[in-house]
Amino acid sequence: MKKIFLILSLILFTLNQAKTINDSLSIPYDLSEILFNECDACGCAAGNGSSGFESLLNPQFIGVKYFAQHYKAKENLFVNDLTQDQYFNTIQLWAKIPISQKLSVYASLPFHFHEKKTLQGDININGIGDFNLMGIYKLINSKDNRNELNGGVGVKVPLGKFDEKGVSGVNPSFQLGTGSWDYQAVLNYRFQINKLAVLLNTDYTIKTENKKHYQFGNQWNYSATGFYQIVGTEKMILSSKAGLQGEVYDRNRQYKEDLPKTAGSALYGKLGFEASYKKVSLGTELMLPTYTNLAGRDIEAKSRLSVFINFGI
Repeated sequence: MKKIFLILSLILFTLNQAKTINDSLSIPYDLSEILFNECDACGCAAGNGSSGFESLLNPQFIGVKYFAQHYKAKENLFVNDLTQDQYFNTIQLWAKIPISQKLSVYASLPFHFHEKKTLQGDININGIGDFNLMGIYKLINSKDNRNELNGGVGVKVPLGKFDEKGVSGVNPSFQLGTGSWDYQAVLNYRFQINKLAVLLNTDYTIKTENKKHYQFGNQWNYSATGFYQIVGTEKMILSSKAGLQGEVYDRNRQYKEDLPKTAGSALYGKLGFEASYKKVSLGTELMLPTYTNLAGRDIEAKSRLSVFINFGI
């Protein structure tokens, strides 16, 4: 019990610290998921959004994920209605590779193809995004395997193109990358008993100023997800999951000055399913907003959908 109280205290402490910044089920017995939320603001400053690892039926893997986001935004300053549809699409190569019994390395490389529909015509951008690299360490793992605590730190390398002209629009996050070196930390707690499991996750990203003197706001993500194993055999598992995921964005800055209507927050409900056969796992997740207050309500989150296929290593 003392370990459980310690785990919960660590997570609550991290959540409390983050609030000061304003504006896998394995086969067949172990749940070993790290929910590291790939992040960036309001439809993604790097076009990447917050989707997480999903739940990985193969805890060590190489795979591909498709992630789609839909937002509504004001067309311009003279229009009150949210008439502009914005679509952020990402195909991502990702992997989680073990270094030792407790240490793993996570890496992801996204390719973005984004679109926004304006009165003057559609605008499209596509290309490589920012490269993510993170070290993940298993801090606590109880003997009965019911409790597990993981922590990680990482860096985002600015490979994606940053368009200085793009930040003047209603959504400055319509970009392929932030153009900056950003730094990430994550804390993840898992409790599992029989076919039920609960994951609590919090992560924080510190974003720095890029060469164009623009700085996207820091971001805090948090989530709580419940899992239930529907089918479980020696070779195959089918599980469902449901939960909540929240995001809080600080203000963007340009030449060290805070920019109005660039902070915000959103809360999503999510539902998903995952299946695995031997070393291959397939999953999908739908997220719908329960609360959205982005960019002074000039942007409204609509939906997110992700699909992934992973190959265990």
